[in-house]
Amino acid sequence: MDLKSELLKSIWYAFTSLDVEQSGKVSKSQLKVLSHNLYTVLNIPHDHVVLEEHFKDDNDGPVSNQGYMPYLNKYILAKATEGTFCKETFDDLCWTMTSKKNCKPIIQQGLCSAKDCFKLFCLFNLLSEDRYPLVIIQPEIEYLLTKISNAMSLEWDGSALEELLSQNAALQDGMSVWEFLEHLSAGQLLHVESKETFSLAVDDVFMEMYHGIIKKGYLLKKGHVRRNWQERWFVLKPSSLMYYVNEDLKEKKGEVLLEEGSVVENLSDKEGRRCLFCVNTPVRTYEMSASDMKQRVDWVQAIQTALRLRAEGKSSLHQELKLSRRKQREILQRSQNNQSSHSETITVEAPQHSAPEQQGETKSSEPHIESTTQREVEAKRIEEEKQEREKQQAIQRDLERQLEEAKEAKEKMTATLTEMAKEVQQQKKMIHELQLTQVKLEEALNAQIHARLEEDGIRQELERQLEEEQKKLVEVLLYQSQLEASAPRSQEDSSTTTPPINQPTEESTEKEIPVHESTSTATPPDIQRSEKSSQHNTEMLKNWTIQHNHLMKPIRPGDKVEHVPVKSTCLRQGQALTSTEFIAKVQTGITQEKGNGYSPSPTEEEEEQDS
Repeated sequence: MDLKSELLKSIWYAFTSLDVEQSGKVSKSQLKVLSHNLYTVLNIPHDHVVLEEHFKDDNDGPVSNQGYMPYLNKYILAKATEGTFCKETFDDLCWTMTSKKNCKPIIQQGLCSAKDCFKLFCLFNLLSEDRYPLVIIQPEIEYLLTKISNAMSLEWDGSALEELLSQNAALQDGMSVWEFLEHLSAGQLLHVESKETFSLAVDDVFMEMYHGIIKKGYLLKKGHVRRNWQERWFVLKPSSLMYYVNEDLKEKKGEVLLEEGSVVENLSDKEGRRCLFCVNTPVRTYEMSASDMKQRVDWVQAIQTALRLRAEGKSSLHQELKLSRRKQREILQRSQNNQSSHSETITVEAPQHSAPEQQGETKSSEPHIESTTQREVEAKRIEEEKQEREKQQAIQRDLERQLEEAKEAKEKMTATLTEMAKEVQQQKKMIHELQLTQVKLEEALNAQIHARLEEDGIRQELERQLEEEQKKLVEVLLYQSQLEASAPRSQEDSSTTTPPINQPTEESTEKEIPVHESTSTATPPDIQRSEKSSQHNTEMLKNWTIQHNHLMKPIRPGDKVEHVPVKSTCLRQGQALTSTEFIAKVQTGITQEKGNGYSPSPTEEEEEQDS
């Protein structure tokens, strides 16, 4: 059945729904609205001029079916192209128009819901006879009910249909869609325990027969880029093999176009995968894995069927099955007509013979016809059994071969697993050694870090000490520059007072001590401490000045240098005065003098020099 005939069935329901008076005619205004709706759902550009020209006002009265058909064929059906519109939307429009008038409320209150009624309406049009008014005959009803029962995993019992047809002889020539829905919803054609199960079964049959789905199910597919295996839900149609994330069909992942030159073939097991097959297209190769051998055989046969339908230019497997069932019925009808005509011929020739002879020939001819028919049926049955047996044997051989391949693959896999287990042990050992080495290296690294931190601490301490020494050196240099500036005055004073200073007597020394002692006893403790420190600093300065003057005095030939003993009043280290101690003590004395605001009394030597 071509596309035009399919569309015309649904349009017939829409046209008859507008015929309220059941006179076979519809008003022009309603036909204009129907035409506009058909233009829209069939995705055809609207031609308002032609529409108004065809339904011009000078035509009196409504338009009949014959009057509307020329316009419908020329401007609507002839422009409809398969694939440019959604047929389900088109059928839904026609169903909406006709169900408001013809679908009884009791139908939707029974077994069938509103969606189930629409799907059964579409399936009815698919299986109905090509004559109007549209009816479905008994064999097609049995086929549809068997499909629904198999979808529910039940075995259909035809006794209910036989009983209904025997009670109503008018239904033996066929049922209309409304009679079919009424009896089915009332439970007179099918025994169903759950409405939900029935709805799911109707949906599965609808997707298979109406949308032309040959097979669907889960398969493992190998990726083209990442080369990993993912489970996908596959839907096979005569033109393509689509795959989705799951069976709700919400997220489509890709499509395999079954173009000319595409082939399907089995593959040997590899990469730990079994039951492999591939679809080779001119663009690329798709590798897939079924759950078991039977599933692989079913999928390979289904894809081969899809490739054959595409090569023959057919868009639906069930359309082909319907035509084959119709041809078988026609062949059976012709054989029955031939048998009846042959029996009539024998009956016409019978009066030429005598009554005894006629009875004998009639008795002999009837067994002959029956035996001939039985032989033909038996021969046909034997031939079919033979073909089925050969087919089963071929499948069995294929399964045995696949089983042997599976065994070999299993042995190879076992050997591979053993080798891999050994490698795993070796890898574990190496990992353990590497872990030990890592621990040792971490310990050594921690030790190095600790040593480095200690070195940094020591270096910082040395840098601090170096900075302190540098500061002290700067202070010494500054103090030395001050002393050098006062050196000429010191030389003049020393030249006048050198003898008493270079040759101090014990008496002067003894005299100095009581003076200081008396002074200290007469002053407070703080002043005594500052006097002692200042006296100590003064004595050190004098000693240093004397030594400096001796060094600065030129040595002449024959001079005899008298070694004057110098009384040391400060601590010594290694019989030498250290610069650090000297500077520290001098600075301490100067600081104390500035803080106390006390200037020490001049010594006896200074008093003598002044006098």
